[in-house]
Amino acid sequence: MLTMRSFVFLAMVLNGIGNPLVAEVAIRKFTSESVCAGHPDKICDQVSDAILDAILTLDPKARVGVETVVGDNCIGLFGEVNSTAKVDFAAVATKKIRDLGYTEPKWGFSYLSPVSVYIHQQSPDIAVGVGEDQGAGDQGMMFGYACDETPELMPLPISLAHALTKELDTVRENKVLPFIRPDGKSQVTVLYEGDRPFAIESVVIASPYSEEIDLETVREGIIREVVNPVLKRYGFSIDQKQIVVNGTGTWHIPGPASDAGLTGRKIVVDGYGGYARIGGGAFSGKDPSKVDRSGAYAARFIAKNIVAAGYAKRCEVALAYVIGHSTPLMKQIDTFGTATVTQDEIEAYAKKLIDTSVKGIVQALDLRRPIYQPTAAYGHFGREQFPWEKVVAQ
Repeated sequence: MLTMRSFVFLAMVLNGIGNPLVAEVAIRKFTSESVCAGHPDKICDQVSDAILDAILTLDPKARVGVETVVGDNCIGLFGEVNSTAKVDFAAVATKKIRDLGYTEPKWGFSYLSPVSVYIHQQSPDIAVGVGEDQGAGDQGMMFGYACDETPELMPLPISLAHALTKELDTVRENKVLPFIRPDGKSQVTVLYEGDRPFAIESVVIASPYSEEIDLETVREGIIREVVNPVLKRYGFSIDQKQIVVNGTGTWHIPGPASDAGLTGRKIVVDGYGGYARIGGGAFSGKDPSKVDRSGAYAARFIAKNIVAAGYAKRCEVALAYVIGHSTPLMKQIDTFGTATVTQDEIEAYAKKLIDTSVKGIVQALDLRRPIYQPTAAYGHFGREQFPWEKVVAQ
């Protein structure tokens, strides 16, 4: 049988590329996944960030760390807040869950499910070290990454995976495929020649659907309305035999009644799909004094602008902070041998881009405003609506 690796090698030989006696082209695979906005973990991320936005709307200086957990017919809100704002946390959660399409109590979870609130005042031991964004709200390391594989300067596997879940939600919300229910996942395997993507090996989609519809109708609709248009947008196509829709067959009950959810449990989906390193902390529900969030955004901002400027094809920025200290104790930039200028020039450019103190990040990216709930589905990186995604004019 002629494998994909052998096929590419043979094609190169027939076209006079390379010497078959010298080397065989290196073909590798990489897979990333994404989840729909109605996935249980993403419900939690969005509720936590909706609460954060509601507080920042009234009190931009607030300190917030909110976690959400959802399960069979229950919603729990936990964490700490230091703010003058008066917010009905349960009402915010209920509205967000309704907006996500959980309107049917028969699914075992809906906006009518009871909400328990266990949010308390922030510890003074933390508050004393982070006043006016002078110090980091926690210790930890953060990473930012960019590459020239896609227009978003993101790895292709995670860009495709996010585009698929977003499209799956869109066709449900717009009733293009009215039998689709909230929740769902995507997974994409990309073939690389060296460091360059050249083909899609497989696409996997999982989506709950109405009992009145057969699986083949679901499969045909998702391939037609979701998979094919998204791949075409990125310049790819795939044989239907390489597409899996609902690999285990029937799936009717969406969301937390089938699988509990928790804030911060999809950090790889939120980041770079496993293609690049990520830090030790999740993002959602945290105000920007917490460098798990703001530091990661600053690192992406630096990495993206270095690649956008043409100074490298790939770039990773690493930061690390100490709680209560304003500046990072580590700041490293790695371009993996793809730089077009010297390391000194790259570091000078990065320093000019943004002050990586906590206060400098918050001010430069204008982070003390209600912009966070939209980050909590389809990834925190690669979408122009966020300030850390802006490319600075040369």
